[in-house]
Amino acid sequence: MTHKLNQDNAHPIDMEQDKSEFVSGTSRRDFLSAAGALVVSVASGSLPTEAFAQAAGNAAASAGGAVGTTLATISAIKPALKAEELDSWVAIQPDGSVVAYYGKVDLGQGLDVAIGQIVAEELDVSYRKVKIVMGNSATSLNQGGASSALGIQAGARPLRNAAAEARRILLNLASEKLNVPAANLSIFDGVISVKGNDAQKVSYAELIGGKYFNSKVEWNKRIGNQMDVKGAAKPKLPSEYKVVGLSLPRNDVAWKVFGTEGNIADVRVPGMLHARVIRTPVAGGLAEKVDESSIKHIKGARVVREKNFLAVVAEREWDAVKAAKDLKVTWVANSKPFPEFEKLHEHIRQAPTRRRAEDIKNGDVAAALKSAVKVVEAEYLWPFQSHASMGPASAVADVKADKITIWTGSQKPHYARDGVAALLKVPVETVEAFWVQGPGSYGRNDAGDAILDAAMISKMVGQPVRVQGMRHDGTAWDPKAPASVHRARAAIDASGKVVAYDFTTRAFSRATIDSNESDPRDSLVGMELGLPPKGGITFGTPEESYAFDNKMLAWEVIPDLIASASPMRTSHMRDPVGLQIQFASEQFIDELAYATGEDPVAFRVKYAKAPRDIAVLKAAAEKSGWEPRGNAKRDRRGPILSGRGIAYAQRAGTIVAVVAEIEVNRKTGRIWGRKFTVAHDCGLIVNPQGLRYTIEGGLVQALSRTIFEEVQFAPDKVKSVDWNSYPILEINDTPEEIDIVLINRPAAPPTGAGEA
Repeated sequence: MTHKLNQDNAHPIDMEQDKSEFVSGTSRRDFLSAAGALVVSVASGSLPTEAFAQAAGNAAASAGGAVGTTLATISAIKPALKAEELDSWVAIQPDGSVVAYYGKVDLGQGLDVAIGQIVAEELDVSYRKVKIVMGNSATSLNQGGASSALGIQAGARPLRNAAAEARRILLNLASEKLNVPAANLSIFDGVISVKGNDAQKVSYAELIGGKYFNSKVEWNKRIGNQMDVKGAAKPKLPSEYKVVGLSLPRNDVAWKVFGTEGNIADVRVPGMLHARVIRTPVAGGLAEKVDESSIKHIKGARVVREKNFLAVVAEREWDAVKAAKDLKVTWVANSKPFPEFEKLHEHIRQAPTRRRAEDIKNGDVAAALKSAVKVVEAEYLWPFQSHASMGPASAVADVKADKITIWTGSQKPHYARDGVAALLKVPVETVEAFWVQGPGSYGRNDAGDAILDAAMISKMVGQPVRVQGMRHDGTAWDPKAPASVHRARAAIDASGKVVAYDFTTRAFSRATIDSNESDPRDSLVGMELGLPPKGGITFGTPEESYAFDNKMLAWEVIPDLIASASPMRTSHMRDPVGLQIQFASEQFIDELAYATGEDPVAFRVKYAKAPRDIAVLKAAAEKSGWEPRGNAKRDRRGPILSGRGIAYAQRAGTIVAVVAEIEVNRKTGRIWGRKFTVAHDCGLIVNPQGLRYTIEGGLVQALSRTIFEEVQFAPDKVKSVDWNSYPILEINDTPEEIDIVLINRPAAPPTGAGEA
């Protein structure tokens, strides 16, 4: 794959330089001792010579704000974990290194590196001195989990502000100690010195190393659903950045390749039992009879049951697997709960409407359609899709009378803690959640169910319990991305202008199961225990800036196929419903360009009114060497046909345009996305290489979902239970080339990239 960078103020670094002298000397054991807590995930990176010099540059210090903290107020006792406590966000270790506590997790996009860069930038230390601790509910606050591409957009904001405030306090402490005004001090890699007199200096370690700031910050409650804090200090201006903007390497490649750090499936605790949850093979089925004698031949295996929640446990994992297979259960169901697979979209068309929302309603679409010279109509269908994570979910829970500890691969460990507390009806402060890297969640997958299953079983057996799903469990029972029907109509007048646009999606809710597991009603175990389903009702509309005179964007949600404990329950899958919506809406935009005789790029530029959207469209077209319609000469005689198309979308402030170059083998029907050109504007770019990885990953996953992925089902069960029945994109089908144009806007706040 090739990559192209087009950004203002980029800071490229030579990744081949010798980095050995810049590797942190702090051992894992030393760091764990200094931190005083189990560190589940630590970001520790090395930096080449050139970048190190930039990162630790001699930045002029600002005096901003009153002293606020003196040497006398520095505390050796850490304040309670609260948003308004600076110590909840950042700490200076005895050796002068920095620990930042991040209330989100990284799901393989190198987010921890970008957060480390932001903290290093504000504290004027080299990136190698910053360690990001994330995923432990005892050491970090709930920042809303890893979702909605908000890792940097919202998740970095409190850490940036906290680091800036810590720097202000440290400057004022140094001012007192050196008896020099703060305005006369400068910082180089965590050492504060008097300007023009480097001999008169003091380090962060000497000022506060191993102690706590014991200082308050203003807690802005939540912005949207994201936490924010603010101190007296002002963060740096983009023009002052030395670390932000560097393409620093990610930290997780080696340990994932060599398997040295462990993952959620590797967690073991003393006295632990292995469990397998047994769910109905008949959708909507109830366990009428369980023959426990059928597993007596398996040493130590036993049945755990409460109402319709059923599991087996054993001391050895293989014994639990055998017990789950051999246990004889009589299942009963009242009726066939699903429509015929081939009639799914007809069911969506005919089902009653639970809710309709008109997100955009400008002008009089109906009147414009009636008076139109030409009306263009189209319908687009999208199937159910599974997360199909690399591995089925795993989780460990240790439920004791006075303390509950859980280990989860969920993308929202704080919410997993809340869900366990609610399920077991205990105070939330008695539950501690540890996040351990898992197979990825890609939204709300089976990880949320696994941890609540483990907690319930642990309570019932009185021992720590490890739940591990099988492949068929994960693929059949994970929450699904909803199937949908998208209807589009447009009116064209005598001059060829599009004067009305009507786009309506009809679908299952995207939130029958919430995006996090904090409420047991959103879990399989909760439903099997008899909790009523919560059943959120929502969907979405296209995100773009097309300015038609009359415009209607609406969605309609139909009832779930099964109200409770369904293998077809629907929830968030990455870019929750943006992929299917934008697929349909951009296909229809192409139909309109064709109907009006305009080039697809020119048509989009003509009707898109946001300047940044237009810039991204033009950048993608230019970089790809786009040939306007009518100019391209293609040979249609051979077995391989080629074509090219463009699409664009907004995502919460981020704008993306993609040119796809496709080949179709008309003998075999194989569709290959050979080359993609992506123009991407997410405001300020923190780590260009990390952003490229995110773009590549999102594009390949979207390509897999577009060409291959579809949940097959019978009238009473899900049939897609493995890689054969739910195929995904394989290496031979990946693009030959992904050409990326990054548009950096340092003056604009960073927005998300994971969904766009």
